[in-house]
Parts: sequence; C-alpha cells; structure tokens
Amino acid sequence: MEQTGCSLWKSFTEGIMRAVRFERAHYLNVVDAPLRRLREGEVLLKVEDCGICGTDVHIVEGLSRSTPPVVLGHEYAGVVEECGAAVHGIAPGDRVAIDPNICCGTCYYCRRGLVHLCANLRALGVDIDGGMAEYCLVPAAQAYRLPKDMPRELASFVEPVSCAVHGIDRANIHAGDTVVIIGGGTIGLVMMQLARNAGSARILVLEPLEHKRAIARTLGADMVLDPGMTGAEEAVRDFVGLGADVVIDCAGKLETARSASQYARRGGTVELFGVTPIGQTIPVEPNQIYFKELTIVGSYVNPNTFDRAITLLASRRVRFDGFSITRFPLDGIHEALQAQAEGRTMKCIIQPHS
Repeated sequence: MEQTGCSLWKSFTEGIMRAVRFERAHYLNVVDAPLRRLREGEVLLKVEDCGICGTDVHIVEGLSRSTPPVVLGHEYAGVVEECGAAVHGIAPGDRVAIDPNICCGTCYYCRRGLVHLCANLRALGVDIDGGMAEYCLVPAAQAYRLPKDMPRELASFVEPVSCAVHGIDRANIHAGDTVVIIGGGTIGLVMMQLARNAGSARILVLEPLEHKRAIARTLGADMVLDPGMTGAEEAVRDFVGLGADVVIDCAGKLETARSASQYARRGGTVELFGVTPIGQTIPVEPNQIYFKELTIVGSYVNPNTFDRAITLLASRRVRFDGFSITRFPLDGIHEALQAQAEGRTMKCIIQPHS
C-alpha cells in the first residue's frame, strides 16, 4: 500500500519505532527507537524480513567488529514507503532488497574498482542502523528493486547469495572440477549450488548435522559425509583421489580451516569463506603450500554481485528446497540468535511486523 510522507509519519508516535539495538558485547534489546526524517537520496523502508547470519552472532558475542550503538540486521528486504528528493528508479510500493555495504568512492581501493575493500567501508546493520526494525532509512543506491513475481520469502536471501557469488568467482571453478564444500549450512549449500552452476562435475559436502546433510542430498550433492564419523578421512580420500580441484571452507572454524588444505590436490585452490573470530590463528606449513603449489584465497562481502544474486534467485538457479526456516518477531531476537548459533535451524528470520 502506498502512503505519502504525511500519512506515514502520523502512524508513528513522534517518529518512534521498535528495533533491536546492539549496545555492546552480550548486550542487545528490543527498544523504542527514534526514526529521523527522510533525507535527500534516501528511501523509507517498511522491513518485511531480516535474516540472521553468523556475523550477527559474532557481533553480539564480541567476536566481530561493529560500531555500537546500532540497530542490527544486514540481510533484509521490504517495501518502499516513501522516497526522498532526488531518488530515481524506485517508487513507493516497490519491494526491494538492501545491499548493506557502502563504499566511499574516493579511497585507493575504490578508485581501483575494489569497492569491497574500501578503506572507509561502512555497513547497514553493522555500523549504521539496519533491518532488525519496523522501518529503516536507506540510501536509495543500496536498494535493489525485486521482480514482481519473486516470492517474498526469497528476498532476505539476496544479500547472503550475493556474497556467495563473489566467493564462487574467487574460487575460479572450471568445468569438470571436483569440489569439496566444508560446512552444509545456508552458505555452504548455496555455494554447492553455485559450484554446480559453474561447471563442477563432482561435489562432496562435509557437514556434522544430519538434517543439513539431508538437504545437501536433496539439492544434488554427489557425496555427503559427517566429518566426525569413523572412516571419514578415508572416504574423503576415496572421493577426491589425488585431491580436490577446489576446497571451500564455509564453516569458519579453526579445525575446518586447518583441514581444507589437506583435501586439495597439488595445484588446487583453497578458499577460506567462513568467518572465524578475529585474532584466532592456525599453524601453517609453508613447505606444503610451496610443494603443492596451492592457491589460497579469501572472499570478502559482495562487490557488484547483488544484481546477479537477484537473477539467480528469481530464475530458481539457487533453491532453498527443504530448508528449515524459522521466523521470529522482534521480541524473539535472543531465541533466534541462540537457534542460529546452535544450528537448530537452517535460517532464522526476523519479521518486525509479525
């Protein structure tokens, strides 16, 4: 439903909304937060869905950077309620997904096209108030209009898929490659599908939780293994033979980062995609990197991949068949973070207006 600025602002009590505010490590609450007036170049978004990811969990635990006090939530989508002056291409009533990463455009990295490495990069839901709120003010340049026939439930997945698309670009998969995916959570299973789209011939997924292994099988993994089972190492060796062409660690744990290089063939690629806590380290044997001539790459956020993610989701080239998705109101944020951290569900989504 389209609303004018005047009628919309009357729906607030002096511009007050409910939001999840992160204050410091282990301290966040649902609060009544002020919402300032719309500025030029911004849109006012009524948030429909905001996904919770591992980064949110790490922020709350004090293991990932942020700029508190801040309203959390960087995987979100909703309906445009109002547009500020100088906004073009977006209108009230449009459903949009939000790219949270805002670059400065003038630093060394931006001027070399490496916008995701911007020296002044800021993110909605990390440094600037984000999507775990009833409403959010967003720079119009960060809002991507969604196809009208794209199901609402896919909208909050655009941001994580856009990051995975960049990860697949970095992995440099070739037609016929054997790929090992470590971690069968949401990102790992998106990566698995993208690896297949990129031409990989054989894919092995390593995942300790059975309900996630079952989804990996449904989505077409050639082999799925519990890495903790007896004989797992031998089973991996039998599958990869001389070694995998590409190994992608989506789990973000020290033990998985250590094992990734062991599964790669000589001349193979190892990608560290999962986010490990800041300050943690693993031992590395440089001789093995030299002898195996490994390419080790990282993958950070989503440079210029947001539109591609929308196309992949709208065309059903990335699917979420069988995913256990648990939805919570704003007041359920603590339960949602706990469920996500424990892997009890594939994805937790906050619905601020439920």
